[in-house]
Amino acid sequence: MPTPSRTSLDAITTAGVEILETRGLPGLTMQAVARAVGVKAPSLYKHVRDRETLVGLVADAAATDLAADLEEHEGLAGLAHALRFWAAAHPEMFRLVFSGRGSPEVAVAAGAPVVTAARDLVGPADKLSAARLVTAWATGFISMELAGAFQLGGDVDEAFEYGIERLSVALSGR
Repeated sequence: MPTPSRTSLDAITTAGVEILETRGLPGLTMQAVARAVGVKAPSLYKHVRDRETLVGLVADAAATDLAADLEEHEGLAGLAHALRFWAAAHPEMFRLVFSGRGSPEVAVAAGAPVVTAARDLVGPADKLSAARLVTAWATGFISMELAGAFQLGGDVDEAFEYGIERLSVALSGR
């Protein structure tokens, strides 16, 4: 009779998310997760093939968390503010979500609120292009903000509002 598992995929993923947020992506190792869930590293391989698979699981968990947060907001401005707030609270998860290392299915689910908001502004034919434009602007702005890259002075919050307003006007054709 096989020995019962001393951990689970959910526990491994939860520990991975916690490690990511406290130690960054370089700290997200099989050994660190094994210690966090109370097993030896080789035991993780019963649940997770390798580190890249672990990173993908953590990316999917982060994207799922973001999706749940975004579902509570509507419209371009509401979604952009929610993304910015979530990124400030979870900077390492933010970076991982937009690294392309998660599954496409989870990414589609996480992006659904943005696609819906884009559709409401531009119609169904251009919704994906508009969603990509908004996402690229927002993630670029937020990435620069997290890195402390806005060095020219001025109010960063005002700049964020300006970007949301200009994108909304441009996409709605007003």
